Amino acid sequence: QVQLVESGGGLVQPGGSLRLSCAASGRPFSSYAMSWYRQAPGRERELVATITRAGGSTNYADSVKGRFTISRDDATNTVYLQMNSLKPEDTAVYYCNAVLIHAGALFNYWGQGTQVTVSS
Repeated sequence: QVQLVESGGGLVQPGGSLRLSCAASGRPFSSYAMSWYRQAPGRERELVATITRAGGSTNYADSVKGRFTISRDDATNTVYLQMNSLKPEDTAVYYCNAVLIHAGALFNYWGQGTQVTVSS
């Protein structure tokens, strides 16, 4: 079992920056692939960024490439999302996700979400 708690959301002006954090507790954090998703009002949840175990590789949605950076610190069981050059269309609830496939079973956990609002 893994518990995920996001923080760092808030209100920011267009062009500004925020850094989201996701603190994990439970099973070995380093075993999980970690992702950030977001969901805007009236829209489906979408994948924003993923980082594999041990930070071997990262992937980003086209809409955030070059502006967002995902990273992880396995020593503190934390994953981050640095968001720069924010746009109003980045406004959404951002969710942390942890996934592990082990012994043929899928383990999939979500945080409660943190609101990001980009507005002047």
